[in-house]
Amino acid sequence: MNTKEPNFSSLPTHGKSNVPGRYFTYLNPFNFRKHGTKAKAFIALLLVCFFWGTTWVASKEAVSHMPALQMAGMRQFFGGTCYILFFLLKGARFPKGKEWRTILVLGFLNFTLSNGLSTWGVKYISAGLGSIIGAIFPLWLVVIGLFGSQTKLQNKTILGLLIGFAGICIIFYEHLNDFFNGDFRFGIFLSLAATWSWAFGTLYTKKHAASFNPYFSLGLQMFISGIALISTTHISNDALPYKEIPWQSWAGIAYLVIFGSVISFIAYLYALQNLPTEQVSIYAYINPIVAVLLGWILFGEMLTPFIIAGVLVTLYGVYLVNRSIMKMK
Repeated sequence: MNTKEPNFSSLPTHGKSNVPGRYFTYLNPFNFRKHGTKAKAFIALLLVCFFWGTTWVASKEAVSHMPALQMAGMRQFFGGTCYILFFLLKGARFPKGKEWRTILVLGFLNFTLSNGLSTWGVKYISAGLGSIIGAIFPLWLVVIGLFGSQTKLQNKTILGLLIGFAGICIIFYEHLNDFFNGDFRFGIFLSLAATWSWAFGTLYTKKHAASFNPYFSLGLQMFISGIALISTTHISNDALPYKEIPWQSWAGIAYLVIFGSVISFIAYLYALQNLPTEQVSIYAYINPIVAVLLGWILFGEMLTPFIIAGVLVTLYGVYLVNRSIMKMK
């Protein structure tokens, strides 16, 4: 998911906690819940819905003028630096021993692969299409679960899977001719691979969530992944000299760091601490709609009745899957 944002889908939240409250409060240096109100939390959620939707468009603009992996690396490096400095000022301690293994694995899955590939993907496909593909990762959670769980799928889960994939088919009906274009096929593959990596990262987070500080860890994951991506592009001679990076890309990176990472992250935590998980999860359904509309308005990306219908059908399928997963927790 190009703008792959914090992977907190399995962390304890308001009304849904598998971890003692004191421990969760300790993990959250913000302690927003003490001062939060529902009105402010809804405003924070609206900001998340809008800004995380716009990040697909900002990424599309930025990678139009520079190598995608270099851009993703710079965004992660600067965003991660902001988080690390903030938490160090809050007195957070650095991970020790085996905690680093979890951080390195999540950094590789969530940022080096998932964010890097999805950012690379929107260089070849529209921002709207990239955001839609990014939104289907809950479907992969169910598919992956089929191979490692004895739990019987609920009828609603199966129905959600079928509806979700049917929606994707409706969307791609408009793009059948595009599959003859090698760049388009490559962009689709990169975007799909990004969702697979995000799904595995989500499952890994769920398994190890209680063993590390997820908030400080996020900054460390971004920082380390940013260095890895930037280094890779320089070693492979696929990096643009910094003085040659145009202002459009710098503006896109600045927007992604400030609004897509720092502000949205804080707003997300605020909403997560003061609203039920089910309400907060609505951002996942609004982000693609924002991205599709802005891509159409700003870049003239295709917007047809098939695409509109496909988006709504796909998101409804994802909604059903998410609902069934939450009920099984």
